[in-house]
Amino acid sequence: MLQFRMTQYYDQLETRDPEKRERELFAQLPDQIANAQRHASTFARILEGVDASECANPEALSQLPVTRKSNLIGLQEQDRPFGGLVATPLSHLGKVFASPGPIFEPEGKRVNYWRLARALHAAGFREGDLIHNTFSYHFSPAGSMLESGAHALGCVVFPAGVGQTELQAQTISDLQPAGYVGTPSFLKIILEKAAEMGLDLSSVKKALVSGEALPPQLRAVINEHGIDVLQCYATADLGLIAYESESKEGLIVDEEVIVEIVRPGTGDLVAADEVGEVVVTTFNPDYPLIRFGTGDLSAALPGISPCGRTNTRIKGWMGRADQTTKVKGMFVHPSQVNEIIKRHAEVLKARLVVDNDGTNDVMTLKSEVHRGTAQLADAIARSIRDVCKLRGQAAFVEPGSLPNDGKVIDDVRTYD
Repeated sequence: MLQFRMTQYYDQLETRDPEKRERELFAQLPDQIANAQRHASTFARILEGVDASECANPEALSQLPVTRKSNLIGLQEQDRPFGGLVATPLSHLGKVFASPGPIFEPEGKRVNYWRLARALHAAGFREGDLIHNTFSYHFSPAGSMLESGAHALGCVVFPAGVGQTELQAQTISDLQPAGYVGTPSFLKIILEKAAEMGLDLSSVKKALVSGEALPPQLRAVINEHGIDVLQCYATADLGLIAYESESKEGLIVDEEVIVEIVRPGTGDLVAADEVGEVVVTTFNPDYPLIRFGTGDLSAALPGISPCGRTNTRIKGWMGRADQTTKVKGMFVHPSQVNEIIKRHAEVLKARLVVDNDGTNDVMTLKSEVHRGTAQLADAIARSIRDVCKLRGQAAFVEPGSLPNDGKVIDDVRTYD
């Protein structure tokens, strides 16, 4: 039977009083905002007129503009290589990567630059462990991200990279590493190939996975091989955002970022348990991303983790926030739906459902209201036309009846 490893904490930051954590993080925020304003030309424009010294609390942060990942390609095309968002000269960086898009990402020269050591520690990795790293080592930074964190822990890394399943299995059998990092699906494939080849991979007792979902069934398959697998949430822009601990009850936010959950298409914070877009502010001096919209959906969990770590927990990846769709040749954006909602105080929550009746696209704003009237329906229809430049209709539903899934636009059209 798989034995869970109760780990010591990476540092004392993980068990801080939540109020102390908030105070200490927000005490650092004014300097980071000032750094972005002084040294990153695009942030100087985005944050023009902002008094950095006043941005020392959650309310002030929530008023700043959101800069979304979906805008990076355009920004970088206008200002190579980093879109005016990097505060350190290119000549002072350690590496430059290119993720699909392309989107170019910097890596500085600091130890544990991406902060992955914390997630590896929570997954049970310790000094002297040999880690089989199957994240990519070319173009995109994933392999380097995990290696940087592993070296900070004193671990030894085999840079396996992606592909070559038979060779991966053979090398693990030969070198007997303590653990694996990579995607969970590739770990499953390697384990299956090893069984087919009659190889012993029993040295692998722990794994930290990322890059894709870890559904319960896949976790169970990996656990059957005696491997305790935990996951983390990281991006090539921000580094570590959140990580799983041995309790496996949500992902715990990293100690060196601020995470907000906002209504897709806006910078407005959602209710405590509502699904929304993950927006992250980082304290990385080289890449000072302020209110960076990841485009990922998640929701905060109540309470603290049973493992004793006291930072906010999120549910993990729950889909994409960018729900832009095209109706009759016109793009409709989540921000437009939110503009419509703001025009009508009676609307508590809404989503725009896009369907077709066989020949024509039909837009219906389903709105939670206490009392729907014909006058309100007409007013909402006019707002749809004014904001989206398309015709639409209103439908009323009971408060609390719309799903809590973060959807602002629900495209249910079929073309059978």
